[in-house]
Amino acid sequence: MSKQQSMLPVVVIWLAGVGAAGQFAKISVTFDHVGNAYPEAGARLGFALSILGLAGIFLGVVAGVLATKIGMRRTLIGGLGLSAAVSFVQALGLSFDAFLLSRVIEGLAHLAIVVAAPTLIAKVSPPEKRAFSLTLWGTFFGVAFALFAWVGRPLVEVFGLNAMYFAHGVWMAASVLGVATIGLPDERAFEVTDALLTLGGVLKQHWVVYRSPFMNAAAVGWLFYTFCFVSLLTLLPPFIAPEWRTFTVGAMPLMSMISSMTLGVWLLRFWRTVHVIQTGFLISAGAALALILVPGSPFACLVLAGALGLIQGASFALVPELNDTAADRANANGVFAQAGNFGNTIGTPILLAVVAVSGYGGLMLVSAILLLIGAALHLVLERARARA
Repeated sequence: MSKQQSMLPVVVIWLAGVGAAGQFAKISVTFDHVGNAYPEAGARLGFALSILGLAGIFLGVVAGVLATKIGMRRTLIGGLGLSAAVSFVQALGLSFDAFLLSRVIEGLAHLAIVVAAPTLIAKVSPPEKRAFSLTLWGTFFGVAFALFAWVGRPLVEVFGLNAMYFAHGVWMAASVLGVATIGLPDERAFEVTDALLTLGGVLKQHWVVYRSPFMNAAAVGWLFYTFCFVSLLTLLPPFIAPEWRTFTVGAMPLMSMISSMTLGVWLLRFWRTVHVIQTGFLISAGAALALILVPGSPFACLVLAGALGLIQGASFALVPELNDTAADRANANGVFAQAGNFGNTIGTPILLAVVAVSGYGGLMLVSAILLLIGAALHLVLERARARA
């Protein structure tokens, strides 16, 4: 069996993606420890998590174009290498301002990884397993949060934050070696004209991608998913009973992964991908509303996480389903990353403000409304594609 027919490259890229998601998880899951390490940060502490998404917000589509020109394999290796270097520097112990600067650089690495990795998975996965492979890729955030909750926090509590940063750097360095040695395609067939890299070309490309109900479909829903996912994993724990808190916080991302890989994969055999995503939005909105009636219920939290897992895996599968060429997929993954980083960046500060104004009930009500909007927009885009 050739390497392109094997699932080994998919698994190696997925493991690299888990490390990329760790760039968010290592701050979100240990947020209290980060606050203790930087007591002078004050209200700026939230930027330690959200500033990672700046590069993706402004450069998501540009990254899709550049990755197509540079080559997906080289883009992925470059992003992994930069991420490893940044984590090793963070392990040295930095002032808060220097730490924020390192997070901005880390955001560039994250963007390169999340644009190149799913595009490569769609190319190297056996055709009959492509939906499964992209669903597996979609679990990388959930797996990372579970690992950092169950392994990262104990590591920090015994050895400190710097040990966790060093361990993350080792993971990313190992990912560089793995990706470099599995024989991924060089992608030299991808050509991008220099005109696309001018300011006018970049703006035109944004317009082309934004107005396409095929290239922007996954990204639109992903914006509302990411707005809620990281924010709720960060803000829900204080409202869960202490005796259930550690278990629930660790089990939520794991439940998301299990749901995506079992129920999600099964539903994709019978339903259209967009309908699986819509179902995930509707169930997760219902779970958020239920959490108003049963505050901090571990069961309701796990239902919420499971429903979010349906959105997670199917959203990545939607990109190659709606976009035939590698260039269109790269553009779709670029705006996908842009939307995800925007959601991750603004989600926690906005929902934190909601908690300050209206408490726990406001947090869950606003989350439910946003999830319902995500379902509605997928319906609008589905009808636009039908007209096209």
